[in-house]
Amino acid sequence: MRLTAKRVLKARKRPGRYPDGAGLYLQVTSPQSRRSRGAASWIFRFERDGRERMLGLGPLHTVSLKEARERAKQARLQLLDNIDPVQAKQAAKAQRALEAAKAVTFRQVAESYFEQHQSKWRNAKHREQFIGSLRTYAFPVIGALPVAAIDTGLVLKVIEPLWKRIPETASRVRGRIEMILDYATVRNLRIGDNPARWKGHLAHLLPVRNAATIKHHAALPYAELPSFMHALRQRKDVAARALEFAVLTAARSGEVLGARWDLDEIDVDARIWTISAERMKGGKPHRVPLSKRAVELLKTLPREGGNPFVFIGARSGGPLWKQALQWTLARVGRNGITIHGFRSTFRDWAAERTAFPFEVCERALAHVTGSKSSRSYARSDLLEERRKLMSMWADFCHSSSAERGADVVPMRAARP
Repeated sequence: MRLTAKRVLKARKRPGRYPDGAGLYLQVTSPQSRRSRGAASWIFRFERDGRERMLGLGPLHTVSLKEARERAKQARLQLLDNIDPVQAKQAAKAQRALEAAKAVTFRQVAESYFEQHQSKWRNAKHREQFIGSLRTYAFPVIGALPVAAIDTGLVLKVIEPLWKRIPETASRVRGRIEMILDYATVRNLRIGDNPARWKGHLAHLLPVRNAATIKHHAALPYAELPSFMHALRQRKDVAARALEFAVLTAARSGEVLGARWDLDEIDVDARIWTISAERMKGGKPHRVPLSKRAVELLKTLPREGGNPFVFIGARSGGPLWKQALQWTLARVGRNGITIHGFRSTFRDWAAERTAFPFEVCERALAHVTGSKSSRSYARSDLLEERRKLMSMWADFCHSSSAERGADVVPMRAARP
């Protein structure tokens, strides 16, 4: 007996499969009651290569009996043309997904990638450089295009104008485009090889560029450091003290200017400055042993109510402006060097004028040394060894002569 509207209403009250004929069934999985309308749907049963197959035709509350019969008829016509209705439905679904993906632009995917991977950039500057370079160079060219449509020609349209003019930036932008297109592929937003890949692809299309000359930060020869520090101490402003503190700790300027009193970063009694992982270039916390001179310097600094920063700036509640350190260098007649260069000055002095082990000197600069395996066993941060090193450095910085023989530490004396 074929189904009628009345029989459909009755069938909804009991779970089961109710035939309408020619392979069409009403399947009730959850009965209708006063509290629930239940769950019922239309299915089309057929055999294909000796196997039973089921094609869903839609829920009863959406598809009427008449519409279900029409859908079943279309499925039977497909079988007549030797087309599997289930496979045809799956193919149509995949095609709709592909069409939807084509509407997703490169910019949307790039911003999604950036949003989901922000945590891997510990340094705020590096995080901004990633998305900033794309906004400047990639988005104006391919940002509005479907990510599925990005091909080699479009990637080259972004990269080639930069390749000879700013090759390092071009290389970084290419790598970032490659990451985003890989991300899009994994998210099923595009298919095929990555047109931004370098090896075996763009390496054959772009001219080989000469290895960029590494430009080190201009540094002060350590022999001139005592006279420089003497001139620096003559200045009584906060910027001069911040620069002096940066030299004494061999820290980066950003770490110094971001130092705070309120986060227990600085323990004056223990003479330790602990920089959080979020503010470190390597993404790991770093303890800096403070020399007596560094502690004395901290005690002389002005404080401002409500301002948590160690080196306060002109703006209420804020830190000292970074450019103030470079201006201080200019005021003491040292325009030709950089703030970061003092780390090189320290490293040269440690290598040439002391016998402290390589690992101790590198740890003082928060540099990573050794293989990943060896680092996993290096539990100590060599704080006490570094305390001796930084104490000697402070003595040297404020000595009257850079040539004192006492600066040289015998190898055995370097360890307790």
